[in-house]
Amino acid sequence: MAEKSNAAACNTEKVRSPWRIAWMRLKRHKLAMISAYILVIMYVSVILAGFLAPYHMHTTQRNNYLQPPSKIYWKDENGKLSMPFVYKSAMLDPLTQKYEEIKDKKYYIKLFTRSDDPRNMWSLFGLKSNVHLFGARAADGEEGLVFLMGSDDYGRDLFSRILYGGRASLFVGWAGIVITLTIGMLFGGISGYYGGIIDNIMMRSAEIIMSIPSFYLLLALAAVLPRDLSSTMRYFLIVAILSFISWAGMARIIRGMVLSIKTREYVQAARAIGTSDMRIITKHILPNTLSFVIVSATLSIPSYILGESGLSFLGLGIQEPDASWGNMLTSAMNLQTLERAPWNLLAGVFIFAAVLCYNLFGDGLRDAFDPRSKL
Repeated sequence: MAEKSNAAACNTEKVRSPWRIAWMRLKRHKLAMISAYILVIMYVSVILAGFLAPYHMHTTQRNNYLQPPSKIYWKDENGKLSMPFVYKSAMLDPLTQKYEEIKDKKYYIKLFTRSDDPRNMWSLFGLKSNVHLFGARAADGEEGLVFLMGSDDYGRDLFSRILYGGRASLFVGWAGIVITLTIGMLFGGISGYYGGIIDNIMMRSAEIIMSIPSFYLLLALAAVLPRDLSSTMRYFLIVAILSFISWAGMARIIRGMVLSIKTREYVQAARAIGTSDMRIITKHILPNTLSFVIVSATLSIPSYILGESGLSFLGLGIQEPDASWGNMLTSAMNLQTLERAPWNLLAGVFIFAAVLCYNLFGDGLRDAFDPRSKL
């Protein structure tokens, strides 16, 4: 019986694919899995920003600028549990920018509320609605204000702007890495497969791209963009610029892997039966670099997030009133504003969290695809 059990275990080991083994290793990497779950929550939240956010990112409340996060009450005046509610806040002194709660009316926080303000309409995949996950309403139906993370210097809800701004900051990495991987894999694959003068020309071109100081190139190219350019066009140009300066390193690494893979028996067999060079590159060689590509892509996305955030922070990326995590930090440049409203730094916390999670998840993927790692 023991011999049969051992034989069955051996057979089970034999049928495990490399991808299944990598998945089993990844599941054992607790930090990587936690980071993956956090990233999934972030992406789902920014996609559903219109529904999850109580206000649109452009909606301003001019009398409530730099208002602290709303204090949510769970008990009434008698100390009994109640439906969560907030009070209206009013600024006492414009110089000190201190707020006081006006406790003459309660605004209850309710789920699936419909906003009366047409500015809070949102659309997703052609669906338009003014229903939000939560909102504040008084007993007489009057709409109130609830700032979970406070408001900025224009009276805009920071929680809503962080959700909307995450679309630009988080998806810039995916858009950029698709372009980078496509160019890098094809460039490196062709260079490594053909060798000779083709390899020399292509690799020298890649080295020229790598020698350009990336940060100063970003500043120079972003600075010459027309001021009246829309945020959408700026976004695509930022993606193009970041991709342009990132593909060369990927191409060099792919080229080295192709030089090793092209000498293997199955590649030689494909040549012997007359398979075209492009089919050999795309069907037999490049797929064997996928494990490295996946890990590299995961570890490269943070650089795109930081690049976009840096440009927007300097005023060269996404422009006001549109939101990105980078341009939301510009208000934190004013020391006086930062001292009175430290919640303006919350966008930086989300940048830090996203970059950290990607790095931890990338480390987990690298260990999962490492054949020397134990199950």
